[in-house]
Amino acid sequence: MSKPIVSFITVNFNQLEVTLEMIQSIYDTTTLPFEVIVVDNASKVDPKDALAKQFPDVIYIQSGGNLGFAKANNLGVDASSGEYLFFVNNDTELTDALAQNLVDFLAENPKVGAATPLICYFPEGEKGQNDIIQYAGTTELSPITGRNRTIGEKEIDRNQYNQPTETAYAHGAAMMVSRKIIQEVGAWPEEFFLYYEELDWCEQIKKAGYKIFVLPTTKIYHKESLTIGPESPLKVFYINRNRVLFMRRNHSFMSLVPYFVFLWLVTYPKNIITYLLRGKSKLMKAFNRGVWWNVFPKGIGDPYLPK
Repeated sequence: MSKPIVSFITVNFNQLEVTLEMIQSIYDTTTLPFEVIVVDNASKVDPKDALAKQFPDVIYIQSGGNLGFAKANNLGVDASSGEYLFFVNNDTELTDALAQNLVDFLAENPKVGAATPLICYFPEGEKGQNDIIQYAGTTELSPITGRNRTIGEKEIDRNQYNQPTETAYAHGAAMMVSRKIIQEVGAWPEEFFLYYEELDWCEQIKKAGYKIFVLPTTKIYHKESLTIGPESPLKVFYINRNRVLFMRRNHSFMSLVPYFVFLWLVTYPKNIITYLLRGKSKLMKAFNRGVWWNVFPKGIGDPYLPK
């Protein structure tokens, strides 16, 4: 068996069926030598036997607990042997030659540290007909609000994004890096558990002198929010906790002053009031805990950590 050129690494948590569909799409669309690594974050039902039955070549890792997205991916990194590593959400489906296109692009552009394909929402009808874009790149995070804009989001894909383009951040649902980058920069930052880890990692890659690109000439479909849901205390807690954590890790003390002024005088009261008016007391509590975690991390801990 040829040494793999690409290691596909995915994390499963109680979503065996979509994981199997994603793996099938790898086999259907990839012609270069590859390996698939599935890291299971302690699902309620161990998927090992089901995976082995349908895909006996898959490398299976049982994490032993819910370690979060970054730490689970790093387990996959440790088990991988490919020259290129493609981190892909289990709730996606690949299109033809996606891995080959990304490998070729990175090989031809050694100063690109990470690349993401065009990401579209999984269609209800026929693929390729009026696909709705989820990601065609992003802007930088604002030093005041800590937020950014996703380019192309909710637009119909009319091939308007048809050139490789430098972007601020790759998308954690589908991003490829070379092994050289991991050896030079390090693997995924494990402080985040869920959300913002790919943004932080991209910052480290850029600080090492590399660029981040989106390759919209190749596409992947994303079944968004299958695992967590569009709005949940878990999501609200980690997004808000990690947004502040990201800003703290990647900005100097003085540059954080306008951000914290905006956070405490605008963002914090606005969100508390909004959740109260909507009758979303659980989400309000999750938001409050997420922000204050950055002041009292040991006291708050991880109250929404999935069991």
